[in-house]
Amino acid sequence: MRPAEPGDVEVIAELRAMVMRPDLERLGRFDEHRVRQRLRDAFTPQYTSVVSADGLFAGCVTLRPAEDGWWLEHFYLAPHLQGRGLGSAVLRGLLSRTDADGVPVRLQVLQGSAARRLYERHGFTVETQDPIDVYMVRSPGADAAV
Repeated sequence: MRPAEPGDVEVIAELRAMVMRPDLERLGRFDEHRVRQRLRDAFTPQYTSVVSADGLFAGCVTLRPAEDGWWLEHFYLAPHLQGRGLGSAVLRGLLSRTDADGVPVRLQVLQGSAARRLYERHGFTVETQDPIDVYMVRSPGADAAV
């Protein structure tokens, strides 16, 4: 992983559109422009890391400070790299850092997204949910089933 730079925003916005499209379409929420613009509007390079695999862009993740802990967002991996343990490796590294801080980590995932299983395996539990989003939290040092 390396720190993100402002110039990474477009490649990340494209990855977001590709990765989120199936879930957003299933939920009737996909908008070709909005899916990219929301990333552009929220992009914070100082809290974002770019994930590489074999020297190539593979994804990204943002871990930003929140009022009572950390907020994990914009965690996207190229589809051909999903299911191979890369996401778990990235998440383990991030969570070891947040565990050292002794504060919770929160995130939001779309209803029905396969990513929810990844988060549950790493100790996240449902805090609240609505018809579109599931809000999850992980206490410091939560047991993980990985």
